[in-house]
Amino acid sequence: MNIVKRTPFRDFENFMTGWRFPWADEEFDVSRAMAWRPSVDITEEDREFLIKVEIPEVKKKDLKVEVENGVLSIKGERREEIEDKKRHRTERFYGNFERNFTLPDNVREDGVKARMKDGMLYIHLAKTELPKGAQRHEIQVS
Repeated sequence: MNIVKRTPFRDFENFMTGWRFPWADEEFDVSRAMAWRPSVDITEEDREFLIKVEIPEVKKKDLKVEVENGVLSIKGERREEIEDKKRHRTERFYGNFERNFTLPDNVREDGVKARMKDGMLYIHLAKTELPKGAQRHEIQVS
């Protein structure tokens, strides 16, 4: 009897051999395959919720933040730099994005404030004890 050394990933490696992955193709356009979703952190304090959104290189004019019927919507676009330089690698995503968040009952829709600083969007959601109403509020980003 021969002793065979067991490697737990051998079967997986054999299974994956010969598969063609789209990201290995030079002509594959990642921006069409995956939508860009900026990363978000949400924290809570006594008087407010704070939403921090990573949106580097997004200009204020390309950003829209609004609250409608208890849903906070963040929409925008990061535009690709058009340069006559030879690219060796592009890993960042460009184009339109949208994030939506259902607000808790204790958030004042008219008390939402937003500001941008150093590639971050800070959205402050003031808390209240009053029930939220079904109104639309566009938030000006300062």
